[in-house]
Amino acid sequence: MFHRRYGPLEQLGWGPRMRLQHDHFTPDDVYEALVAGLVVDGISWLDVGCGRDLFPNNPGLAEELSKRCARLTGVDPDPTLRENEWVHEKVAGGIDAYDGQGAFDLVTMRMVAEHIDDPAACSQSIAAALRPGGLAVIFTVFAGAPVPLLTRLAPMSLRHAVKSWLWGTQPKDTFPTRFRMNTRRGLRRHFESRGMFEEAFLRLDDCRTFARFRVISKAELAVMRICRGLGLPYPEHCLLGVYRKR
Repeated sequence: MFHRRYGPLEQLGWGPRMRLQHDHFTPDDVYEALVAGLVVDGISWLDVGCGRDLFPNNPGLAEELSKRCARLTGVDPDPTLRENEWVHEKVAGGIDAYDGQGAFDLVTMRMVAEHIDDPAACSQSIAAALRPGGLAVIFTVFAGAPVPLLTRLAPMSLRHAVKSWLWGTQPKDTFPTRFRMNTRRGLRRHFESRGMFEEAFLRLDDCRTFARFRVISKAELAVMRICRGLGLPYPEHCLLGVYRKR
């Protein structure tokens, strides 16, 4: 999956090459690999909060998985949903009000949980959308990580400026945050209350904060390796939880 996204070893840019040397895969790399393995031919997939992309930096994978699906539905209240060329069906609205009628094998939420106002309603709608035995994959930031903690203090105008400088994002890709279901305990509690259980869980070291700056990025990866050697999570990390409906 790594080489499909970044190219063969001899063609790697300095960023992917440096991460590979430090045995580090980004949280997005891991999430995309997981979803690619779950989206089998003929599956029904609901992507919550997809906006205009399934995978913002991997359109090739988005196209391939879209073609595998018998049904691929995107639910999002944001107008950027209209720009999404991968989903088969677009539902303009929040997951809280969506009635999935138990029609889906897989529900994904990529970097959406931090924006949810009502986690109880969200988890209820996800459980209701899944068939028995279906899976929900939740990929989000950890509420206690440094960047989310700073985000809570910063006004939206400052967030736009910082995100643009660090990652080159557009203002329309910045949304208000809540961080009401961004811990392992919180996610497990909400889904267990809906008749689901945690099948898998990962804490993913996130060394992307300064990924555009070579020297700082190398230092960030070095600190990550030190933390790993001490058996500690890197302070900036993401959560990836998989929950199965009984």
